[in-house]
Amino acid sequence: MAQAYMTEAGSGGMGPDRRGSRLRRLYDMLRGDRGIWRRGTVLAALAVILALVMLLHAKIPNQVGNLGSLTETFLPWFGVAFVPLLLILALVRRSATALIAVLLPAAIWLNLFGGLLGDKTGSGGDLMVATHNVNAENPDPVGTAHDVAASGAQVVALEELKATAVPVYEKALASTYPHHAVVGTVGLWSKYPMTGVQAVDIKLGWKRAMRADVTTPEGKVAVYVAHMPSVRVKLAAGFTARQRDTSADALGEAIADEKLSKVVLLGDLNGTMNDRSLNAVTSQLRSTQGAAGSGFGFSWPASFPMARIDQIMVRGVEPVSSWTLPRTGSDHLPVAARLKVGTSAP
Repeated sequence: MAQAYMTEAGSGGMGPDRRGSRLRRLYDMLRGDRGIWRRGTVLAALAVILALVMLLHAKIPNQVGNLGSLTETFLPWFGVAFVPLLLILALVRRSATALIAVLLPAAIWLNLFGGLLGDKTGSGGDLMVATHNVNAENPDPVGTAHDVAASGAQVVALEELKATAVPVYEKALASTYPHHAVVGTVGLWSKYPMTGVQAVDIKLGWKRAMRADVTTPEGKVAVYVAHMPSVRVKLAAGFTARQRDTSADALGEAIADEKLSKVVLLGDLNGTMNDRSLNAVTSQLRSTQGAAGSGFGFSWPASFPMARIDQIMVRGVEPVSSWTLPRTGSDHLPVAARLKVGTSAP
């Protein structure tokens, strides 16, 4: 009886002999498939092109429809969407050539964005800040204001404030934030005293940026709030971002001239950290999401976030954690960060 049991188990089980036989059959099948290296050359070529786009994105010219900036705005999705698709097609085609080629864009994507896949958030911090493009057509400004205040942030920036909605936000936030200022379509609310409030000229002809000194218990911080001009993707004109780029350069000049060593920028920059057109700003400041966030922190559109265009950036203070807040009545998600002000350089 024991011998009969052992024979049955050996013929239908999943022991080493069974697994080995399956691997041998797979090897024999692939060895006998003489087209495995010839098939999938088109897929392999597409994989190489994808790899080159990700590797050389900075070389894609902006002269024609700002194509370089458009590519850089959605660069993370090149790997997320296209690498798995090419991998599946290579498997379906049973193409060893395509499978090996797909490894190239996969490796480049991991080199570019693999660091964002982990969780770099820490604990502590002595200042929490948040920023939110509230959307001029927000159907529930009171609810949006209460949601942002409930985050616990000591300093909150709001962008795209419609003139008729400003009193609504002021009333809804008054009990939480005793100090506030509104300049044009942007505003800053703070639990700590604010001085030196002034508009920042970003070459628009109207006011969409400001700065203020916020006196925290750990020291004075220069807080900037900015809403860069919107960009559009048009079939005839490509990625129309010239005004945004001009404003970014102007904002970068203002930050470069800042006298305080501790700087926080809050706002909707209408661009990602990969977008070369924001270099005047991004070269001077650190992204809290990149330094202390978990994942990509996409903030727009709120219904299906595909890009992080709402930013918290710092200089002279240390990011501890960074994250997106729950959806409000806006088409953007609020973003927040905890910072160490007292332990940073004076």
